[in-house]
Amino acid sequence: MLTRKQLELLNFINRRVQQDGVSPSFEEMKDALDLRSKSGIHRLITALEERGFIRRLPHRARALEILKLPEAMEKARPFNPRVIEGDKRPRPAAAQPVEADALDIPVMGRIAAGVPIEAISEVSHHVAVPGQMLAGNGHHYALEVKGDSMIDAGINDGDVVVIRETPTADNGDIVVALVEGQEATLKRFRRNGGSIALEAANPAYETRVFRDNQVKVQGRLVGLIRTY
Repeated sequence: MLTRKQLELLNFINRRVQQDGVSPSFEEMKDALDLRSKSGIHRLITALEERGFIRRLPHRARALEILKLPEAMEKARPFNPRVIEGDKRPRPAAAQPVEADALDIPVMGRIAAGVPIEAISEVSHHVAVPGQMLAGNGHHYALEVKGDSMIDAGINDGDVVVIRETPTADNGDIVVALVEGQEATLKRFRRNGGSIALEAANPAYETRVFRDNQVKVQGRLVGLIRTY
């Protein structure tokens, strides 16, 4: 049986994975549970891992995968894992990707999670993605991540992000942003009046602020594919 705090944390991680396709940072978990330090989060994560509800992805900073949910949460909301990995080790049934409805989407090249690189428009190859990751209407595509500026959001160099094409975003969304028609970057989106901030999830990188006419949203993050 889980304690109240363990259940709160598991529920928060599950919501964020379903919403963003990646797990929240330890700082976000601390704030969500109103804890004074991240050491409390570390203890809760360890307890959930020992009970088989989550696992830490090896060699990945603050990246978590939910393996199962308590029965009450399963009944309240279906569990659809949105982080897919390329390792061959046995995994619990709840974490197995559904291959029957897998769809091929185009990989459009690389996207910078760091200093922006040139905009991407050429299809390099295709990748199979479970249908449940492609929730909602619209065109989807994938990009290989280059750089570490989104590492605290669980997005690492070499990951493949799944993007739903859309020209709009809400504050806090992780988006593909085209800067001044030439540079493409993966960042967290914030609008404030007539300006747009593109926030990194790594303290080594500064937030970049632009006029709203300098940034064009090209899509929103909906999933993540990881191989190691």
